[in-house]
Amino acid sequence: MSEQPYVIEMRHISKAFGSLQANDDITLQLRRGEIHALLGENGAGKSTLMSILFGLYDPDSGEILKDGKPVQIKDPNDATALGIGMVHQHFKLVECFTVLENIILGAEDTTLGFLQKKKARERVKALSEKYGLFVDPDALISDITVGMQQRTEILKMLYRDNEVLILDEPTAVLTPQEIDELMKIMKNLTAEGKSILFITHKLNEIMEVADRCSVLRKGKYIGTVDVKDVTKEQLSEMMVGRPVQLQVDKKPAEPGEPFLEVKDLCVRSISHRDKLAVKHVTFTVHAGEITCIAGIDGNGQTELGLAVTGLSKVESGHIYMKGRNITKDSVRKRAEDGMSHIPEDRHKHGLILDFTLKENMMLRRYLEPEFQNHGFIRFDEAEKYAQELVDEFDVRSADGVNSTARSMSGGNQQKAIAARELKHKHDLLVAIQPTRGLDVGAIEFIHSEIVKKRDAGAAVLLISLELDEVMSLSDRILVMYEGEIVGEFDPKKTTVQELGLYMVGARRDTKKGGKA
Repeated sequence: MSEQPYVIEMRHISKAFGSLQANDDITLQLRRGEIHALLGENGAGKSTLMSILFGLYDPDSGEILKDGKPVQIKDPNDATALGIGMVHQHFKLVECFTVLENIILGAEDTTLGFLQKKKARERVKALSEKYGLFVDPDALISDITVGMQQRTEILKMLYRDNEVLILDEPTAVLTPQEIDELMKIMKNLTAEGKSILFITHKLNEIMEVADRCSVLRKGKYIGTVDVKDVTKEQLSEMMVGRPVQLQVDKKPAEPGEPFLEVKDLCVRSISHRDKLAVKHVTFTVHAGEITCIAGIDGNGQTELGLAVTGLSKVESGHIYMKGRNITKDSVRKRAEDGMSHIPEDRHKHGLILDFTLKENMMLRRYLEPEFQNHGFIRFDEAEKYAQELVDEFDVRSADGVNSTARSMSGGNQQKAIAARELKHKHDLLVAIQPTRGLDVGAIEFIHSEIVKKRDAGAAVLLISLELDEVMSLSDRILVMYEGEIVGEFDPKKTTVQELGLYMVGARRDTKKGGKA
């Protein structure tokens, strides 16, 4: 295999954005028919390197070879012509178009100016069956799941006969079941001769599906290894530059008084307003404990989180914080009373993307006397405060605190939100997918900060799809299925397999009647 020319070879690639050296003399070699993982911390330069390969950026220096021959890739059209396709971390789909219309957009087959939709549909159907990608071609993008949207993006590449597929953080927004399906799809693709570059932070996925792994750290190339010859611990140390604690180190919880009480709560579905997504849910979170809501995505956790934090209306039932009914309180009132919130959707609810990092960091605090004077924001104090958070949480961006949030990588956007919410003075932390898109070093740090909050007496409501996170971070686990709490567990006395049975509805704790 190694005697053949590499299908893609990037030699001595460098790229800077202002004072930030995103890529510093990086060489990457992709063999035909392999899954090659690209691993690195948030801001290590992985997406920049792949954006250069796809023609979104010009490198400052270096060259790219395709099948052993130097090529010029000035834009994505050049990349497509060379058989290179890319699925971005945040999908590039038109929501009001159908799956089929998104797939053929820009590659339309016409006869005498008329679009040949029937012919395109037949080809999409054939590709879908060949690679195990089953999506309704006539469904609107706005009506399908994130996992199905990702399959649409993969079909876009296959429709264009791309042979090199770049997947940028493809599992960051998928459920565990969708991740398993994607792993199978990736193996099917390489079995058919495709070559995959796979950006990820998740070591389990690399160990399961990748043939080789190249590691970047702070823009520099660290090395390439055969995955079968290394452990997760070795990979994490290559990535971060130090040994990483993959398990949460915490003492047993010492629960105090009830802090958050949810009683007989009903909330309507955000996608189907005629249905209840949360059905008569009751539970309590005590001071000094981390209570986790676990379950497969789409079982009401999103709506529960929105209701608790005040981002959506409650159909019936009540929410109490420190014994006071907050069911109809505004988001600001809840924050003033001591609630912090790491949201599930960092773009929709976590950041104002066209604001600077400095402005986003002070969103919780701009009304405080320290940050305003007679209604005018004190930007000098805001900058000092933002810089403290950036340094503590290692948030990386091209222009520091003056970078726009939109220009930052997804992982660094997530770290910025975590920094703002964890440092905001609070008694209750609602953390929904708090480590989504983060590398193992950042996950270790965020987990330790959450445990510190618990140990200081704060109540923590964690909503997570990551079973490793659920098992290692929680003091108490509540499983949610079809809008109801179907079981309560001690993570030290249960297994992932047992949780899985409750998560798919195969078991239910009838003694609790769906309440905890």
